[in-house]
Amino acid sequence: MTPAPDDTDAARPAIDALHRRLIEGVLEPLGLESSVATAELVNALAAGLAQDSGRLAELQNRHYRKRLDLWAAYALNRPEAPPQPVIEPDPADRRFRAPEWKTQPWFAFTEQSYLLAAEWLREIIAIAKLEPHAKRKLEFFTRQYIDAMSPANFPWSNPEALKLASETDGESVSRGLRNLAADLDKGMISMTDESAFEVGRNLAISPGAVVYENDFMQLIQYRASTEKVFERPLVMIPPCINKYYILDLQPENSFVRYAVERGHTVFMVSWRNMPPAMGRATWDDYLQHGVIRALAVARQICGAEKVNALGFCVGGTLLGAALAVLRAQGDERVASLTLLATMLDFSDTGELAVFVDETYVRQREREFADGGVLHGRVLALTFASLRANDLIWNYVVSNYLKGGTPEPFDLLYWNGDSTNLPGAMYVYYLRNTYLENNLRVPAKLAMLGVPVDLGRVDMPAYVLATREDHIVPWRTAFASTRLLGGRIEFVLSASGHIAGVINPASKNRRNFWLSAQPEPEPDRWLATAKSQPGSWWKHWGDWLAAFGGHEIAARGQLGNAQYREIEPAPGRYVKETCG
Repeated sequence: MTPAPDDTDAARPAIDALHRRLIEGVLEPLGLESSVATAELVNALAAGLAQDSGRLAELQNRHYRKRLDLWAAYALNRPEAPPQPVIEPDPADRRFRAPEWKTQPWFAFTEQSYLLAAEWLREIIAIAKLEPHAKRKLEFFTRQYIDAMSPANFPWSNPEALKLASETDGESVSRGLRNLAADLDKGMISMTDESAFEVGRNLAISPGAVVYENDFMQLIQYRASTEKVFERPLVMIPPCINKYYILDLQPENSFVRYAVERGHTVFMVSWRNMPPAMGRATWDDYLQHGVIRALAVARQICGAEKVNALGFCVGGTLLGAALAVLRAQGDERVASLTLLATMLDFSDTGELAVFVDETYVRQREREFADGGVLHGRVLALTFASLRANDLIWNYVVSNYLKGGTPEPFDLLYWNGDSTNLPGAMYVYYLRNTYLENNLRVPAKLAMLGVPVDLGRVDMPAYVLATREDHIVPWRTAFASTRLLGGRIEFVLSASGHIAGVINPASKNRRNFWLSAQPEPEPDRWLATAKSQPGSWWKHWGDWLAAFGGHEIAARGQLGNAQYREIEPAPGRYVKETCG
């Protein structure tokens, strides 16, 4: 049976348009959207290759021989039996697992041609003598191009899509075009069945109430589930670039619920999804009206002398900076600090480093000089581009070429629920962390009128990194142990930035590493560390219990006379969408 050619041909312009839109979106945050920037990189590549013409000639000759071998094999071979491959795909590459890529000559030749071209491009970049940042940028840009141009991404060269179009008489193509139109209208690729989730219905449903709010955040207090609680509350500071409910997904994987069940009175900052009118809000505003205010309100509601504090990702960076301010002011009312997948030292930011250089930061500073917000979808696409095959092209194929519907997955639903950031706060963060790495230098920065020194943040700290993190490399998270002034418990969790953190103790999955002896360098630490089965949650819970203070009777009411319940959790702010 032949594919439905009319339907497939009709899909081609739309899919081409999709590729252009997606590639433009990936390149824009890189600062490569202009032809001038692209030309500069190409010129730098040419100059870098010219410095070693001998190696370039050897590479070209080797690639040419492989091309000749491929052409000869198919010219001389019987059509019904493809020859042995000249190059093998990575075993972990799921794009070419359909049998047709090996058994059908056209598809086999297409796969081999693509893999050879991809190998040649990677080797060209590898031998070029370039300034390190330019080389890293070119490597990233090249990978984006290679991933985008895979024959599996196009309807006329994907055997599974063609077969499905034939078997459904073109219905899969029609569904795919409808999916494409809906996503283009939405401005984001659908990665999960969004109809399966709703914040407040089956996500972010831990019982509680908003007990305080301002223009920057709502503060949620969760209801106790135990008869006795620790006297010191636990205040959680999530990343402001995402919604807070990554820490309170569904009951079975809610970190909030776990902490409540361990006897902690938990408060959560729910950051506001910033409107354009708040575009001039600053980093200091987030510290003063967000982190510091939340710590103070929680302490006042519980009548506690001290609180415990936890920060996740950018929330941890904000928390570390806020604690440095408080310590400089002589405030010692935070008993312990937990940092989850957080950077305080930005010496190595992994692949995110390709996005941030002086040119890019200056562009953004000009863009937001008069206010405005960074749209959450820009950041979402930036992070997705770090794993484009998994988080972009995989869904292009399944949703558009095959007309499928993604499976329900709460983590991916949260991932697509973006938030806007004030432009002023964003560019300050870019320049002083990612670009200049000023936060790690004592007294280099003044925040809220005082010089900040992370070395003065001397309460006990639990620092968690995740081993496969592509956003906060674990060795970079480890660098916090050299900056903070207190006793550090460093823990390394398996998996990545999200799955390594949201790993419920009840499921007993994965593992984590501990070391009994402190080490100044991450690889020396890892050499002494021992793997522990299951989730790190219980280990953290046991650690935090030592700083909870006395046990007291659980409070029957949320808030107090000064801070009354405003509305039930999860509150209004978390439900606001990007405008």
